[in-house]
Amino acid sequence: MASDTATAIADAKHRPARAARAGAAETGPETRRRRRFSPLTLRILAVNVLALALLGIGLLYLGKYEASLIDTELQALKTQGEIFAAALGEGAVIDSFGEGEELIPELGRQMMRRLVEPTRTRARLFALDGRQIADSRSLGGPGSVVQIRELPPPDRHGVIGGIFDGIYDWIVGKLPIRGDLPEYRESANPKASDYPEVERALLGYSAQSVRRDRVNGGLQLSVAVPVQRYKQVLGAVLLSVNSADLEEAVRSVRLDILRVFLVALTVTICLSLYLAGTIARPVRRLAAAAERVRRGHGRQITIPDFSDRHDEIGDLSNAFRDMTRALWQRMDATERFAADVAHEIKNPLTSLRSAVETAARIEDPVKQRRLLAIVQEDVERLDRLITDISDASRLDAELSRLEYAPVALDRMLATLIELHEATSGDGAPHLRLLLPRGGRSGDFTVRGVESRLVQVFRNLIANAVSFSPPGGAIDLVLQRDGDAVLATVEDEGPGIPEAKLVAIFDRFYSERPAGEKFGTHSGLGLSISRQIIEAHRGRIRAENRRAPDGRVLGARFVVRLPAA
Repeated sequence: MASDTATAIADAKHRPARAARAGAAETGPETRRRRRFSPLTLRILAVNVLALALLGIGLLYLGKYEASLIDTELQALKTQGEIFAAALGEGAVIDSFGEGEELIPELGRQMMRRLVEPTRTRARLFALDGRQIADSRSLGGPGSVVQIRELPPPDRHGVIGGIFDGIYDWIVGKLPIRGDLPEYRESANPKASDYPEVERALLGYSAQSVRRDRVNGGLQLSVAVPVQRYKQVLGAVLLSVNSADLEEAVRSVRLDILRVFLVALTVTICLSLYLAGTIARPVRRLAAAAERVRRGHGRQITIPDFSDRHDEIGDLSNAFRDMTRALWQRMDATERFAADVAHEIKNPLTSLRSAVETAARIEDPVKQRRLLAIVQEDVERLDRLITDISDASRLDAELSRLEYAPVALDRMLATLIELHEATSGDGAPHLRLLLPRGGRSGDFTVRGVESRLVQVFRNLIANAVSFSPPGGAIDLVLQRDGDAVLATVEDEGPGIPEAKLVAIFDRFYSERPAGEKFGTHSGLGLSISRQIIEAHRGRIRAENRRAPDGRVLGARFVVRLPAA
């Protein structure tokens, strides 16, 4: 009672763990099937979209294109500045008697305003002492509070366009396209010292500069050119322009690239989804079918057939179908084997039971000894059956674990012949090994498990000995057939019935010579031999030897094995 209670308590303790494991096993495949998104689809999308995104970002960079536009704009400003400086040197400079040439501010302002009218350029004039004496955006003189400012263009993009522009500006702002540029600042009373390029122009050299304009956005491009008369520097002209037009050109190119990128992205996503569908969906169906095979109880479960695809998915489908077919065949063979074993063991057990029950009822010592002899024979028969059944049942697992090695069939058969001749009695059949003329030692080497190949040929030799007449001959013939080795065992017995040439390899089939005591063979020898040969990727068959007139001369077993 106490032990039963302890067992119940222990079972109760372990029941939750077993239930948890069973629940995990039950929910695992279901969880896989309930996924909303296929991980394989996401990987394919990620790989394809990432490659396209990197290409699109690289095209959006446009660093060299923008630099070339900036250089072109600076060269145009320099040319324009040289024209302005030449005009000012001729029209705004007078000769002060005794004091040399002098730049007249009022004339400079008028000329600057007239010269800059057709352009969008801002022009400023600095005197030799660094003072700003003219500005094209001031209506008055220096310090004038009335200035000209260009109005921004009207918003033509609307709300959606504004959102798109914001996204575009954010993306472009993240691109390293301008490096570290100095910031443009403008004071209320500008001087030449505020602009390094003006200072250099007052020394007689043209100079240029590119700055970042945080107030108006974009870049400020400026060029300073010295105003000279007869090589004498009298002032400096500073021409500057905002990069709005330049950036609009770059923007237009980028927008074209973005349009192409979006079209390519849409096509890539569609093709990726199609590709993922052609891969992930069949794999998911195959996995579901395999799960149904694992969980199902019947044999009506079919594996989807994708063989018409002619690709790896089709190969996988064929492999699954073949594997499932082989699984059912193995299960059928196991069931048939179990039924045959039960039938074969039941016969000697029935005979054994009958003999024991009869021996218990009779008192005649002679009959009792005869019944005991029957009991002994049945026990020996049971022992042979159980030994052969055990050997046959573990054969596949054993062959899958063993390492194959080169086996010389000629030396192996020669050893078997010597063993037979040494142990056989008078009148036993003689064994002969026949090799082709000119055959070499390595011609008859195969890869396999030597102990199991010895078992096959011992079974074939024992079978031939049992059917051969006293003093007969059994020939063991070796020959090459392309990439295979043929080993033939021929006897001089009565042969094999034509209808039984295939059936003799079935389990528990027994076709014994007349006069042989019943039960001395289990009927598994040839079945085990075929199992071993097929595990070595070979074949075995039986046929009859015939004379030219059709008379049966004996039986022949042919073993074909791949040569090493």
